[in-house]
Amino acid sequence: MFISLDETKKLISEGKLLHIAADEKLLNQLPNGNWIGGTTPYFITEDGGITSSEKLFVNEINFAVDFKLSDYDKDNIMGITKDAYQNGFTILIIPFASEVAVKYSKEAPNSEDLLLTPIVGWISGFNLNTNGVAKVYNGSNGTVFSDKAVALHINLPDNKFASIGIINIFKYDENADKIEFLEDSLSVNKCLVNGKEVVFKKYIEENKINTKLPLVSDYNSVLFNVSIKSISSDNDTVELYAPVFAEREYRFASPVGDYHECFENWLKDYENNKPFFSCNCILNYLYGDLEGKATKPFSGPVTFGEVAYQLLNQTLVYVEIVE
Repeated sequence: MFISLDETKKLISEGKLLHIAADEKLLNQLPNGNWIGGTTPYFITEDGGITSSEKLFVNEINFAVDFKLSDYDKDNIMGITKDAYQNGFTILIIPFASEVAVKYSKEAPNSEDLLLTPIVGWISGFNLNTNGVAKVYNGSNGTVFSDKAVALHINLPDNKFASIGIINIFKYDENADKIEFLEDSLSVNKCLVNGKEVVFKKYIEENKINTKLPLVSDYNSVLFNVSIKSISSDNDTVELYAPVFAEREYRFASPVGDYHECFENWLKDYENNKPFFSCNCILNYLYGDLEGKATKPFSGPVTFGEVAYQLLNQTLVYVEIVE
């Protein structure tokens, strides 16, 4: 639902269990209640993509047998599975560029418990035209964090289960240059290309690499995207939407042709899906020219990263409640 502040307040006052994505100024006006939230001014509604600070995107959870609202810092985020229900799923929201986001990104792929626990969610963000700070909200007590994650643990009836899906339009060429990084970081200066140390910015420029394409790493047979946020002309630094890690190998994704057309073609396979929740990366929104365009059957917040068990980039993530 893409609704007004008053409509959202009414749902909270009625005791509804909610997931909310909105501009910070709207989230700050919400009363305490059974909800979690995160900041973003970007959304894909049933009518198309939109930038708005006037409405909130709200998911009502009306099928929960029980629920818990929790928050986590970098020291206890990997214990999130201990709070999850045996038959259920968790919606997780993490602030962009926070220490807890970096910790989750690095450790989640190595956690067997986490890979067996349905966790879906997103990285909260801000308007790209500002130097904003991403925030998350625990509505049960009105707390706001820029350095913690919030989670809504949902217990499902015995006859239902959560099915999480990922749409990733990118692959990579195994013959492409192998890129390795010197440290775990969201900000990169130097790297190794086929074993030779280079300035990453200069490598991108000299090879005329399309920065709409993410770096891709194959980790445990799962492809992870790391997307480029910006390139500084002042200090030869490349800023990323998710951290790269020193022990992994990366390659730039293979070209996809027309980005919007490619994304639309992928969606055709999902026309009959009935997602309860979905989120789509800010880069799909920008590069796929999704403003004013719907991505049916998917609608939801546009995010600075996606969570489907692990932290992802440049994907669309969704969850269906299946009987």
